[in-house]
Amino acid sequence: MREIPPQLTPQLARHVGKQTVAKAPPYRVSTFRDLMSHVSRLAYANKDHLLFFRGQDRDYLNKARASTVYPSIYRGETVTRTQLDIRFDVLTSASRRLCDALAREQITGHQEVRKRRYIQWSILQHYQVCPTPLLDLTQSLRVAASFAHLFSSNKRPLVLVFAVPYLPNRVSVNSEYDSVVVRLLSICPPEALRPYFQDGYLAGTDEITNDYPDKSELDFNRVLIAKFILPEPSRFWGSGFTSLPENALFPDADKVAKICRQLRREVGSEPDPGRLGQLLQAWTDLENDIMTLARHRKPRVFSFREALSVLRRSELLTPSFMAAVDGLRNFRNRAVHQPRAITVEELGTALSELDLLQLRLQKLGR
Repeated sequence: MREIPPQLTPQLARHVGKQTVAKAPPYRVSTFRDLMSHVSRLAYANKDHLLFFRGQDRDYLNKARASTVYPSIYRGETVTRTQLDIRFDVLTSASRRLCDALAREQITGHQEVRKRRYIQWSILQHYQVCPTPLLDLTQSLRVAASFAHLFSSNKRPLVLVFAVPYLPNRVSVNSEYDSVVVRLLSICPPEALRPYFQDGYLAGTDEITNDYPDKSELDFNRVLIAKFILPEPSRFWGSGFTSLPENALFPDADKVAKICRQLRREVGSEPDPGRLGQLLQAWTDLENDIMTLARHRKPRVFSFREALSVLRRSELLTPSFMAAVDGLRNFRNRAVHQPRAITVEELGTALSELDLLQLRLQKLGR
């Protein structure tokens, strides 16, 4: 995603100073009318772009103490390629199940949903079925502010403001900015009420899936132009404005919401057999490498437990390494005997840990 330099109002420019918007503290507004006033001036200053909003319960910061706003599939301090591959496996499975369910329930436009992955991903993300490469946004400042208060358990809810290129289509792909924006109001089935009540949009980086040169290119802080911290609801809304209630943001009788609730229970509940096979093979490789390393020190080693004991006595394996092996052995046994009891995230973590242990063993064997 190409960075969009913000055009700030004089008041916000003084607040940000020499920092970036992402690193500067949020600007505190007093009321919804005050927030609307700031946003209207930002919209005028950034006339070459559209402004979109996102309500959050807090300001999530990275190691550099800058705001970070990743699509859900890329979130995590360290996401390994293996974990990312598994998340995309889940997304592929969820997309297929969604298309089948919409067709089975004869939801309007289910044929078009099956043809276009961005529509599938948009529905899965908006209804929180599983992580996707898309980020929820809205063009309604009232919706964003209502969300910020609705899910905030602290006193620092935020509204974030993003700049995106103008949208010519329902699914707008901009190769110059490496961005894609989906207008849910034009593309979701009419039985999906939530996107219409929330004025919902989804945005992401075009053609980026599980292979990218630099994860920071996927961070929406590259197009963040302002962030505002809100006071408590009673002070913020004041006279003349009210927050949208939860039953308006999540309306009843939403047929697609019902389908997605069922999908959420199914998706990711059972790891793909191919991934389980990878786990078992990786564990077998680790066992073989440990046995080989031990036999270099004591030729007559006949069991894995004995091999670990030999390497521990020779102080080749650290206590942390031994603990990791023991934990992975327990997980491997659980995966074999109770595959439905493990989650895909646990599987991804285990595969990543096995990779790290293999690298450490390779260094020992040199």
